[in-house]
Amino acid sequence: MARGRSEDGPRSSVEQEKRSVFLEEKRPVFLYVAEFGTNFAWAREKCSIFLYRAGRRGTRNEFLRFFSYARILGKASALRGGLEFRIGGCMAREQIWMVAGESSGDARAAEVMRALRVLRPEIAFVGAGGPRMAALAGEPFDNWIAEAGVLGLWDVLRHYGYFRKKFHAMIEAIRELNPGAVLLVDYPGFNLRLARALKKRGYPGKILYYISPQVWAWNRRRIPRMARILDLMVCVFPFEKPMYEASGLKTVFAGHPLLEALLPERTGESRDPDLLSLFPGSRRREVLRNGPAMIAAARIVARQRPGTRFAAAAASEEHAGMLARMAEGLPIEIRAGNAHALMRRAAAGIVCSGTATLEAAFFGLPYCLIYKTAWLTFEVGRRVVDVDCLGILNILNNYRKNPPGDPRHPARAAPHIVKEFIQHFAQPEPLAEEALRLLNSAEARETLTHNCADILEGLRYEGASQRAAQALLAEWG
Repeated sequence: MARGRSEDGPRSSVEQEKRSVFLEEKRPVFLYVAEFGTNFAWAREKCSIFLYRAGRRGTRNEFLRFFSYARILGKASALRGGLEFRIGGCMAREQIWMVAGESSGDARAAEVMRALRVLRPEIAFVGAGGPRMAALAGEPFDNWIAEAGVLGLWDVLRHYGYFRKKFHAMIEAIRELNPGAVLLVDYPGFNLRLARALKKRGYPGKILYYISPQVWAWNRRRIPRMARILDLMVCVFPFEKPMYEASGLKTVFAGHPLLEALLPERTGESRDPDLLSLFPGSRRREVLRNGPAMIAAARIVARQRPGTRFAAAAASEEHAGMLARMAEGLPIEIRAGNAHALMRRAAAGIVCSGTATLEAAFFGLPYCLIYKTAWLTFEVGRRVVDVDCLGILNILNNYRKNPPGDPRHPARAAPHIVKEFIQHFAQPEPLAEEALRLLNSAEARETLTHNCADILEGLRYEGASQRAAQALLAEWG
């Protein structure tokens, strides 16, 4: 090798000067490459070698040649993803890709979409969700809620092929569109994997998350990993903000949008002191698993407290028919779509765990909680869950009574405000006993509703969607 000549570099000072000019002209490419985790000087030098030799074409083939260098240093994955998005086209700056996978997420996403559009009318929404989101979105948009809203480990495994196909199709669509931001709404099983895949492939826009996944209940070890793949978390419970920030994830507590949406329905009507309400859940599987125990408990109450009336809220006419067959011989009013009205007028209730428990507390219904699921889901869940309760009111009470010194740790258990009957404890006799306690004691009802109201005050629900939209735009820029 001649003295003064590097193996890969130009031979003369003239060529060196040409290369310097070339590097300056191509500076945005180098900045882009460096952005995805590569040392800037190293990326600049290696890019210069192959780009100089290839001339000024800068085609995809020349980019791909660079990976032979990058792979040696173990940096190919980040670089390859970044260049995939770069080569795929210019970023659609005012376009945001949104993903929600359940009915509740569809509702919350639609609320924040409306708030975002008020603040920035030129925003275009694309992605996947439900009918509420579809009404506000453009194309492409996949209305997939009916198929995506599965529940439990067994149901996810049964639909694995479907989710795998959707997952890869979504990554490809985002690569082609290159939107300015991706907003993931709840639905952690799918959305966190999507965020990780986008980050690995070098997606250049912001990855935002709205409505924190409940990793504080089942896998806190995921939080540091989330901090590496997300740009912003907008959470709905106050204890979540310090928990995520302790791992370096920028977090905003916006308040709970569900309660904000329910404010117009708070009418303050008087309650029927002899009415026991049943809320078996919004999914068919929940009705099948929780309904029989609830109906059997109602039969016990009917025997021990004559004059008690019964009403059940069903999510659909199909569910109403299922409950009617279970309740044959029991005088009970079963209607589809009347859950909130029933929560406002009943004296007490038995409520399936989930969103309905927060709604019941908001409307001032004294209740106990029930939940039964597939045995596999339960056995796996009880080995990974890191809280002593299932109901969100009880979890919030733990943090109110026993806040942890280190926000990365869970709160210590406090006495349950709402009694819980989970899996094999969800038997008719204890359910009936708690229902009778609430029906027969005005003091018990008042104590429960007062404690729930105190907890709900800390959720800052008025203006929650607007605060969420402001936080998302502030991060998006």
